[in-house]
Amino acid sequence: MKMNLMMTAAAGALLVGGLSSAAQAEDLTLCWAAWDPANALIELSKDFEKQSGNTMHFEFVPWPNFADRMLNELNSGGKLCDLLIGDSQWIGGAAENGQYLKLNDFFDANGIKMADFIPATVTGYAEWPKGTPNYYALPAFGDVVGWTYRKDWFDRPEIQAEFKTKYGRDLGVPATLEELRDIAQFFQGRDIDGKTVYGAAIYTERGSEGITMGVTNALYNYGFQYENPAKPYDLEGFVNSDGAVAGLEFYKSLYDTATPPGSSNWYMGEDIDAYKSGQVALQMNFAFVWPGVESDPNVGGGKSGYFANPAGPAGQFAQLGGQGISVVANSDHQQAALDYIKWFAQPSVQTQWWKLGGYSALNAVVNDPGFASSQPYAQTFLDSMAIVKDFWAEPAYADLLLAMQERMHNYVVAGQGTAKEALDGVVQDWTKIFTDEGKL
Repeated sequence: MKMNLMMTAAAGALLVGGLSSAAQAEDLTLCWAAWDPANALIELSKDFEKQSGNTMHFEFVPWPNFADRMLNELNSGGKLCDLLIGDSQWIGGAAENGQYLKLNDFFDANGIKMADFIPATVTGYAEWPKGTPNYYALPAFGDVVGWTYRKDWFDRPEIQAEFKTKYGRDLGVPATLEELRDIAQFFQGRDIDGKTVYGAAIYTERGSEGITMGVTNALYNYGFQYENPAKPYDLEGFVNSDGAVAGLEFYKSLYDTATPPGSSNWYMGEDIDAYKSGQVALQMNFAFVWPGVESDPNVGGGKSGYFANPAGPAGQFAQLGGQGISVVANSDHQQAALDYIKWFAQPSVQTQWWKLGGYSALNAVVNDPGFASSQPYAQTFLDSMAIVKDFWAEPAYADLLLAMQERMHNYVVAGQGTAKEALDGVVQDWTKIFTDEGKL
């Protein structure tokens, strides 16, 4: 890895003991995606403005355009963002290209310890190379794919009785992916209160990352691995193993038999809309949607339940989401940006972050005795964050992702070829990318 010595030195020179005074007030711009947690961050940041005298500005970009907009900003050397809450997959490229400040010296000088955060979020959001103590972000928003279900429908005696007659077990939270499919198929086309409903809203979107963020929740649990654990970038027999093939076949069967008509290009927004409008019994989505579910007049207030991605034959895993917050190396306001990270890392601020709807990754918050009962979905969040895996964070991640998106969508949604052929194609595509990158 090429070390950007100038950026490392800059971070070291900007170590701060406290927040900037009002006399040194600056305008800071924080860039992130446009979603509910961003609104919570605006509210949270008002305290930073009061303490520091700085003025916060926010650039929030809708998810379908977020990666293109922000990566173009980084790659072009733009100065829009002083702070960036970037996706976990960006960390490798941003670190190797000197686009994020390395934060080790800053963390050390200010008593910020990565051991104080959920381990999976440190690995996923902050480290590069993975498994090394080199940090380019502070874990900012823990997130993971999980499931929401219509508890009020599940609890109806007549539905419970019919389900038990058909499957020989009680209708409840599924323990396995196969049980989840049974439930989704059971509700597919069912009449609920005079309305036809469907089984599950799942990720199928092709244009950005959607179907990959969905299908991996089946692939992981059937045996898919990104590479040979003993030989980096050795893909054959791991990406396209027999288990991985079975996992991909499972996801296609779920799509074919238990999803709403017209759901061939759905991601986070479409799934939550379908769920809140009463179209589906189950919703696959990142945990960030759960506060909105709970407060919704149609599906909240006890009508919904939450569970972690169920197990498959090879174990129980879930796709990691979430982001870390980084200081953009090209910022003209690095001192104030580092002040913000120091403020944000405080346990009191992280506690408030959780209360406002943000997902703190700080152990002091999530391990508090009252955390699990603080929200109906809090325990599911803890359970889910304990089983996460993530997509490649390589500098070439965008090319790796586009290849996966095309192969998965062509098979799952368009019905082209077999699962084995789709995964063999991923191996071919990724091998070429890693060869071009000099990794093979």
